[in-house]
Amino acid sequence: MTKLILATRKSPLALAQTEMVAAHLRATIGVETEQLRIVTTGDQRLEWSLEERGGKGLFTHELEAALLKGEADIAVHSAKDLPGEMPDGLAVAGYLPRADARDVLVRRADSPKPQLIATGSPRRRLQLARLFPDVKFTEIRGNVDTRLRKIATDRLADATMLAAAGLARLGISEWPGLVFEPQPIDRFVPAVGQAAIAIQCREDRVAQIAHIFDMATARAVAVERALQQALGGGCHTAFGAHVADTQLHLFHENTGWRAFPLDVGDFAAPATTAVRVLKCAGLMQ
Repeated sequence: MTKLILATRKSPLALAQTEMVAAHLRATIGVETEQLRIVTTGDQRLEWSLEERGGKGLFTHELEAALLKGEADIAVHSAKDLPGEMPDGLAVAGYLPRADARDVLVRRADSPKPQLIATGSPRRRLQLARLFPDVKFTEIRGNVDTRLRKIATDRLADATMLAAAGLARLGISEWPGLVFEPQPIDRFVPAVGQAAIAIQCREDRVAQIAHIFDMATARAVAVERALQQALGGGCHTAFGAHVADTQLHLFHENTGWRAFPLDVGDFAAPATTAVRVLKCAGLMQ
């Protein structure tokens, strides 16, 4: 194994994440890499509402197809974009260490209490509505830079929500006219897999590279994804789950914010843990 082809989306954030994976591969197993840059359906259809379309696979399908056709060896994904079920023959080999998983309220400096917030995420919308009871919402799509310009310059809305990890990976810590306010995880629960970079490959290659990735992130995301799969949650559901050390933070449209302690056994059996937690939360019989 002297060279690996990495399938990636063409967005600036996707390319930054893919370079992080490439650097890790070079440093750990000394392999050269090449990028296969792909435009996904989600990237093409900027006029679509992800909530209405369901969102599942819109940012991953074409990358997975490249793996199955043998055009790429690895696909690099934002873990939160991965659907709960994967095509036969593919698996997640691992994750880079997870970055800051918080959501960030990005508001205009002249709007300390936003009245109109741009987000297409039901998870973000319901949590924001609890923090700002009188707020109204509008849709927003596009890359991070585009969204920031839409708030700061076009004044599409008073604020939007972005992931702290994405901002950091793009080197964005400030923007003229905007204020960045990270939200604590116990009152604003992130999406499943948020801030984790997933490395996907064909099943027969997992054993070759799995050992070079971060086990703590893998254990945490496995529990989060098990919860998502048990609920059948997608872009229609206001649902978030995040494992921080031995604490599971959960948000669901029917229960609000909840937190559950985890132990070593819970990480060993993610599916069983998901059922237990959902029953405790009243989300499963």
